[in-house]
Amino acid sequence: MNLPTPKKSEEEKKTEKEKIEERREEVLKSGRKFKYPLQYSKHKLVIITIAVAIIALIGSVIAGYVLLYKTQSTSDVLYRLTKVLPISVAKVDGESVRFSDYLMVYKSSVLPIEEQSGSFGEGEDAESRRNYYKRSALNEAEDYAYAQKIAREQNISVDTADIDASFDEHRKVGGTELSTESFLRIVKDNFGLSEDEYRYLLKLSLLKRNVSAAIDTTAKSTTEEIKKFLASNNDDFKKAREQFDSRAEYEETGGLVGSGNVDGGRALKALTLGKDQVSEPFISLNGDGYYIVKCTEKSGNDVSYVSLFIPFKEFDSQMKSLRESGKIQEYINISTE
Repeated sequence: MNLPTPKKSEEEKKTEKEKIEERREEVLKSGRKFKYPLQYSKHKLVIITIAVAIIALIGSVIAGYVLLYKTQSTSDVLYRLTKVLPISVAKVDGESVRFSDYLMVYKSSVLPIEEQSGSFGEGEDAESRRNYYKRSALNEAEDYAYAQKIAREQNISVDTADIDASFDEHRKVGGTELSTESFLRIVKDNFGLSEDEYRYLLKLSLLKRNVSAAIDTTAKSTTEEIKKFLASNNDDFKKAREQFDSRAEYEETGGLVGSGNVDGGRALKALTLGKDQVSEPFISLNGDGYYIVKCTEKSGNDVSYVSLFIPFKEFDSQMKSLRESGKIQEYINISTE
């Protein structure tokens, strides 16, 4: 009697290869239980890190805003930050005023005072003095911004040679020609400026000077009138003073002064002239107008002279007009009380 062959189970029908594959899949499946949670943890960690970074960035921006615009901090850290980031402290006729320019002018103005008489201290009087220098620094920075706007529109520039010449003139102020290293040490100690910062300030002041001269056609024409008047009146400066009293300022030394006299460059110019010789009109070292100088006496490096000064007024007039018409927007509030 033939007994029926028992049916094989599904498991028994599988080949050894299939069994190995199934076993492999079971092992991998068990491993995924540990792998996937780890992946999820990494993903969550990345999200948390990004969130913390964003919160820190927002916090830094808020802190920077409060320090710059609310408490008006003038710390070195914020100054270095504003040199890197194009942060504005004001806007003049659409031209941004860089916060770094304002802080640089303020710090270079205040440091000599603090070196001589110590810190401003605390109290209303100290705050009032700080605000005075802040106001002056902001006005100067706004002037520079407006000068840059006009210079760009009228293709007015300052080249490296102009900056070098001005730098050398400043080294000679005081009657002694200092070496570059000695001069820069004085600049650093007294004004807290590096060479690059000092040259940058020179560039801004020279640009404002060039712009002031270019737009002030009245000062230019008055200077030409005075020049012709002197030529036809035996270089009589006192007579010219009477003729142009409302448009030119007369001054005389009353005696010999040194070549280092702080007078806008008049003593240095007079030393290049012979006795009773008259200079061509030249722009003051301060960049605020034209001088015409007559040498009256010379003795070595000392000289006496008479001069006529024709001030630039158009630039200041335009700035005043912009301020009155609301075209100067300031992002900090400086109390002037």
